[in-house]
Amino acid sequence: MKTIAGILLLAISTVAAAQTKTTEELDKKYEGLSLYFYKNTLRMFNQSDNKDFDELIKDIEKMKFMMIDKTKTAFEGDDFKNLVKSYQGEKYEEMMTSRYKGKNLGVYIQQQDGRVKGTVILVNDSSSLYILDILGRVALDKASTLFKTLDESTDIGQRIKNFTGVNDKVKAKKKEHGVKID
Repeated sequence: MKTIAGILLLAISTVAAAQTKTTEELDKKYEGLSLYFYKNTLRMFNQSDNKDFDELIKDIEKMKFMMIDKTKTAFEGDDFKNLVKSYQGEKYEEMMTSRYKGKNLGVYIQQQDGRVKGTVILVNDSSSLYILDILGRVALDKASTLFKTLDESTDIGQRIKNFTGVNDKVKAKKKEHGVKID
């Protein structure tokens, strides 16, 4: 019985400490939006039972989504370079870079015994930094699809818009044009 309890405690502590130290430090240093997702939570985003999305998330155990509004913090270009160096210091290797809707996207993976154990996706533009810190893996050719799905999800998209003040700007514009806002 003690052996089973010990194994469960070890498993729980491993999952709890799954996020990278770099992401944890970034979350403490900069005020931003932080959301946690587990496999079941991610499945709830698949309202249309899209088999491609199920395939995309099948190897994700846990994911932390972070967003830093660079217009409201002191996060600058050198900070991003240092962030990447910090992930590399945790044995994350750059696997892919691309652009998505004017944003720079970088995918970094950490391997152990030939298997991908962790994936970090950084999406960076002039005003925001998005971090997807994943315990597990995502097919490299689908990394932007995961970000796009989260960005377009009604609930998460709404939180992002509220956080960045986009909704405030829309409301102000409507008021300016005489539209009554509740």
